[in-house]
Amino acid sequence: MSTPLLEVRGLRMHFPITEGIIARRQLGEVKAVDGVDLTIAKGETLGLVGESGCGKTTMGRCILRLETPTGGEIRYNGVDIATLGRRDLMALRRRIQVIFQDPYSSLNPRMKVAAILGEPMKVHGIVPDARKRADRVRELLSLCGLNPSFADRYPHEMSGGQRQRVGIARALALEPEFIVCDEAVSALDVSIQAQIINLLEDLREKLNLTYLFIAHDLSVVRHLCQRVAVMYLGRVVELASCDEVFENPLHPYTKALLAAVPVPDPTVEAGRVVQPLSGEVPSPINPPSGCVFHPRCPIAVDACKRERPEPREHRPGHWAACSQIA
Repeated sequence: MSTPLLEVRGLRMHFPITEGIIARRQLGEVKAVDGVDLTIAKGETLGLVGESGCGKTTMGRCILRLETPTGGEIRYNGVDIATLGRRDLMALRRRIQVIFQDPYSSLNPRMKVAAILGEPMKVHGIVPDARKRADRVRELLSLCGLNPSFADRYPHEMSGGQRQRVGIARALALEPEFIVCDEAVSALDVSIQAQIINLLEDLREKLNLTYLFIAHDLSVVRHLCQRVAVMYLGRVVELASCDEVFENPLHPYTKALLAAVPVPDPTVEAGRVVQPLSGEVPSPINPPSGCVFHPRCPIAVDACKRERPEPREHRPGHWAACSQIA
């Protein structure tokens, strides 16, 4: 793999649980992200998957520095952005952008598209001239598959897919290198999802972008991503190339996720035997000791309750955190 653009080492994000108004005291903490290691190469799309509440979005917010991590390092081009001050963060914002999940709430309903796209360029001073800024807005709209006349529309005058294209154009306005896609297609119809996924892939190749693609839809991840990281209860349990994860999953949680994906062929689907995981996802306030997956794992042994497995490279480039894998 080429030199990493982003390196995450031992990342932790624990949210305190407090009570009281005047004399506040801490009762515990939510361990949303609890010791994650990741590497993303320049030009790569890394998929981050897992069920709701596993810490995917919190992970993305930490990388964007919308949250200040409790511990660990986030190195972007060798600089630890987890400790950057306000002024240095301002310069970083140009290079790291985000596409939000909900195209309905992520755009200001009182601003026209021209103002939505032009504002970040004005704030960062990259296109100070108003006329050139208007030209750049029309260029961004065309790049994202919209008619330049959409610059005079309000968000409520567009469909969900068109709004998400505006959100993508806004992310591109500052000419970033790295974009966090936080469930960027999950709120759209299936037919529109395919268009947006193809657009993201075209933009990656054309502009040499790097993506962290957060999703729970495995079919979307397989189409778009080169590598996949599987999260469970704040930790990455498996990391490998996309084909390797889908064809040779190692961790029992990854196998359960893939087994739950429906097969389009009704004959094959009718003959499948799917064994759902038992129990519920434990609370991140009080996660299990040892392996966090052991209460639901079909192959767990007593040692899994005591020892936290560290990710091991079982095959070249294929990492999994399970002590029971041969």
